[in-house]
Amino acid sequence: MSGPVRRPRRRLSQPREQVLAAAMATIAAEGLDRLTMAGLGREVGMSSGHILYYFGTKDELLLQTLQWSEEQLGAERRAALSRRTPARERLDALVDLYLPEGHRDPRWTLWLEVWNRSQNADDETRERQLELELAWHRDLVALLVEGVSRGEFRPVDAERLTTRIRALLDGFGTHLVVGLPGTDRETVRRHIREFLDESLMP
Repeated sequence: MSGPVRRPRRRLSQPREQVLAAAMATIAAEGLDRLTMAGLGREVGMSSGHILYYFGTKDELLLQTLQWSEEQLGAERRAALSRRTPARERLDALVDLYLPEGHRDPRWTLWLEVWNRSQNADDETRERQLELELAWHRDLVALLVEGVSRGEFRPVDAERLTTRIRALLDGFGTHLVVGLPGTDRETVRRHIREFLDESLMP
């Protein structure tokens, strides 16, 4: 995946939002295979060359679309964390936000595609991807620390347990989004609840 194209942010802002929203809508409605620069251009009234001017490559477009999608989800995550409810309930809410809705969930489909394309990515691109991961990690760590401090959770190494929780969510989430036979969201949620209860409850 190539690095980002440097363009003036003031000129990029509005068209960028339109293109990213259109890209996500196309992925949701038709899948990644139907996502093309020409098709996006028709959706937002631009030429494919104009879109390439802003994003440079399709890889960069996909990564920025993923970042934009995560920004939207981040707002939902912060709202869930700010509720005045027990830490365990907020942890369940974060799990629900993290997991795909099911087979071909557009956000997860995009995530898998970006990671697959990034095998030969440069360091800057990897840092941008890592930041998406760390946003979830930091919030989960903070929630576990809060739950322990209030006596809702038993004492745990929050950093270590968060790494394990995310690995569990990523594994089950991948099974769900690819439609692995015998895997459904409620079964996955039950497995995760059992793991969290065994790991955290006094």
